[in-house]
Amino acid sequence: MSTEPGDLTHEEWPEHQDETTVDVDGHDVDIAYFEAGDPSVHTVVFLHGIPTWSYLWRGVAPALADDYHVLAPDLAGYGNSAMRDGFDRSIRAQEQVLADLVEEHGGDEVSLVAHDIGGGVALRYAAHEPERVANLVVSNAACYDSWPVEFISTLGLPENADTPREDFAAKLDVAYRDGVYADPSGHEAFVDGMKAPWLRDGGQRSLVRNAVATNTNHTTELDYGAITADVCCLWGADDVLQPVSYAERLVDDVSGDAAVVELEDAYHWVVEDRTDAYREELRAFLPD
Repeated sequence: MSTEPGDLTHEEWPEHQDETTVDVDGHDVDIAYFEAGDPSVHTVVFLHGIPTWSYLWRGVAPALADDYHVLAPDLAGYGNSAMRDGFDRSIRAQEQVLADLVEEHGGDEVSLVAHDIGGGVALRYAAHEPERVANLVVSNAACYDSWPVEFISTLGLPENADTPREDFAAKLDVAYRDGVYADPSGHEAFVDGMKAPWLRDGGQRSLVRNAVATNTNHTTELDYGAITADVCCLWGADDVLQPVSYAERLVDDVSGDAAVVELEDAYHWVVEDRTDAYREELRAFLPD
């Protein structure tokens, strides 16, 4: 497949996804994932947050597949993974999704690149399985007591499952457009792509389930000192939702070598705002 960054539309992205089944607290859950690169080389797993899906990484993950084995799953309840009721969607449960995916496809040691609540998932896994994580990149990540933000908490209210679709789509438009630094008219592929799964049958209810599953306790309980991986907090410097002060706290608390790298002119959607710079920082940090 092509490894040129950003050349897949959100309609084309699913054509490059595979599917596996993982165990989440005794429930079989189908997980869609993007995979590229040589499985015999070092694996890099990309984890999205809420309310996004693996298409968030379209400008980054495919481009790194020339040098790494790349995996980018849709978390349980997101994107093209299972959206039915009947399983937990918290980051504690998503850690199980990640663990099964790494066990099946990742080899002995992986690197993790994660945004938003994906960062919370990655931090949990790195703390609980330190020998499996070589390098950890977290961006504008849910950690400590930094989350959930008001928009997500409100989104989890039960009545949003039955909000008229056009009103629900308008709420999402605001979240995606207001979260980019530059003129949002230049980010239509991002806005349309992020929104698409939630406007399918079952998508709206699934996103509400995802939102209500955000649980601060799953990051306040962590022993961040158990993380021995080298850590890069690759942060959108102008984010007011997950401010850089949390990145600075992470760097102080983890046991591995750690640094904060701030990308200027970037809000919460740092991967979208500064795609080229983000990709180059990853190349500089990830193992040769």
